[in-house]
Amino acid sequence: MNTYYDIAVIGGGPAGATFARELAKARPEKRIVLIDEKPRTGSKVCGGLLAPDAQKVLAQFNLDLPKSILADPQIFDVKTIDLASGITRHYQRHYLNMDRASFDEWLLELIPENVDIIRGRCHSLTNCCPGEVRVEVDNDGEKSVLFADQIVGADGGSSIVRRSFFDSPSKLYISIQEHFKDDGGDMPSYSCIYDPETSDSCSWTIRKDGYVIFGGAFDIKGGREAYFRQKERVENFLGHSFGEAAKIEACLLTSPRRVRDFISGKDGVFLIGEAAGLISASSFEGISSAFLSGKYLADAFASKNDPEKILKYYKRKTSKLRLKLLFKIPKMKILCSPLLRKIIMKSGICSIEKY
Repeated sequence: MNTYYDIAVIGGGPAGATFARELAKARPEKRIVLIDEKPRTGSKVCGGLLAPDAQKVLAQFNLDLPKSILADPQIFDVKTIDLASGITRHYQRHYLNMDRASFDEWLLELIPENVDIIRGRCHSLTNCCPGEVRVEVDNDGEKSVLFADQIVGADGGSSIVRRSFFDSPSKLYISIQEHFKDDGGDMPSYSCIYDPETSDSCSWTIRKDGYVIFGGAFDIKGGREAYFRQKERVENFLGHSFGEAAKIEACLLTSPRRVRDFISGKDGVFLIGEAAGLISASSFEGISSAFLSGKYLADAFASKNDPEKILKYYKRKTSKLRLKLLFKIPKMKILCSPLLRKIIMKSGICSIEKY
């Protein structure tokens, strides 16, 4: 394992894994290190559904999803529940139900061997001299230090790279979900839940490999209390108890609300995926943006050497992506407005009838 690198990638989700894979193939002489947590267990706090946009991107990359990553059951509709009005509707959806942890590990396995992968948490990032960053990694209390000329932040909503080098925090939620043994009761395979009493965002239930997952996005302040209050309200509405939780997970989740929430980089530090704010404000779908931003930044590094030219190329390539995500913000405001949501759901537009 080296100590000095051309590029240190912080985070090994879809964005970081795609960047490292694509750049290592295009420029094998580059010294690249990817720093990520230990092998994951269970699902990431996002439910673990592969949306059509992400499926399209996988096809563009000529990546076929291994059967072992898929979870049971596969889902063809979402039951949307508005707790405020009591209205429920079903809408057709084309998601793939998968084990998100296995998905991320599979992407890491596709990275060429000329990339060093360090399992651990990035503890700190410090500019030690012009053009060089000191990276401290913590692996179960065992600390190590490496240096890199350039940094790529691919570490999600709680990005230490974004917090260390940029002063433009976007809206953050705490995403909490629990796993419950599936007792075979009358629980929807996939539901999207709105409850303005406990959150201005959405929650979900998903059946997955013998478990039912209930989770949602909540304000950071008082988020845990709001989560358990909402869970009780959902149980009362459905007339079904989730039972005792087998596992609980939590993480920070980004929700862009303005143009400046999308940050590409500066001074040799670059952001991709959710760390850059590239995630849908309406659905929290971020895998497609992670793949694309990782690819675009890899292309920039492959064709340019000067950091300013790399950033300029990367910004240009992601302009359409940022514009697309900007249009998701008004959609989010409509869906999360109790009055507008009630009008839409009451109309039944685009809904399907269940027999």
